[in-house]
Amino acid sequence: MKYPRCALFLLPVICLLFTACGTASTSTPVTLKVFAAASLKTSFTEIKSKYEAAHAGVSISYDFDGSQILENQLASGAAADVFASADKLHMQKANDAGLVGASQIFAKNKLIVIVPVSNPAKIFTLKDLANKGVKIDVADSSVPAGQYGLQVLDNLGKSADYGPAYENNVKANFVSRETNVEAVVQKVQLDAADAGIVYQTDITPAIANKVIAIDIPANFNVIAEYPIAVTKHTAHTNEAQAFVQYILSSDGQAVLAKYHFITVGK
Repeated sequence: MKYPRCALFLLPVICLLFTACGTASTSTPVTLKVFAAASLKTSFTEIKSKYEAAHAGVSISYDFDGSQILENQLASGAAADVFASADKLHMQKANDAGLVGASQIFAKNKLIVIVPVSNPAKIFTLKDLANKGVKIDVADSSVPAGQYGLQVLDNLGKSADYGPAYENNVKANFVSRETNVEAVVQKVQLDAADAGIVYQTDITPAIANKVIAIDIPANFNVIAEYPIAVTKHTAHTNEAQAFVQYILSSDGQAVLAKYHFITVGK
């Protein structure tokens, strides 16, 4: 059978159209599950909006909690594609257990003291934290923020300006130990505690007018390093790697800097 010349010319074009349509129909939307430290909630929420707008077909779903809880969930078989921790310890635990691949530091942080704007305990300096009857809320020592807080108190206790008695008196004023730093912020802003030890990034626009910050001098403070890694059992390795690279990119770092994280390279 003979075909008209125009039909012979159109046949490859039609085949290409069918091929293109077939390719588009096999493109499946991906949802990435990201386990992230509670202190990343505000910055990562903005990153989600920007990332999804720039990456059609990819959605980000977060679980925010204490890094120790998230690492334990991974160890118990919880499904996640990316793990962003507030310390290297829990990332190393996940790596040692074969749960994540190589990690990279993507941000840094430091601690501050916050008091409610009403300031009922009249706390104006770090030394006031040792006053009898002051109610201090902290993260538990199993939480990165809690461990960093203990390191700060240890540094203060070793100094001539404060000393071991100061450290002991402050610890005696601990009235609650939370499973994540966000809970500390909540209690302080609601006047349920006189003071709390949190990250500088925890003073978000939403609570800036509800708390007063007291800086911890650099020689007593600690720098928290935040690592991020793709999990070993992800079904979306390429997409997860792309998200990690976005966090490390200038766009991702700009969002983190906006919320007062110390960006990598600084």
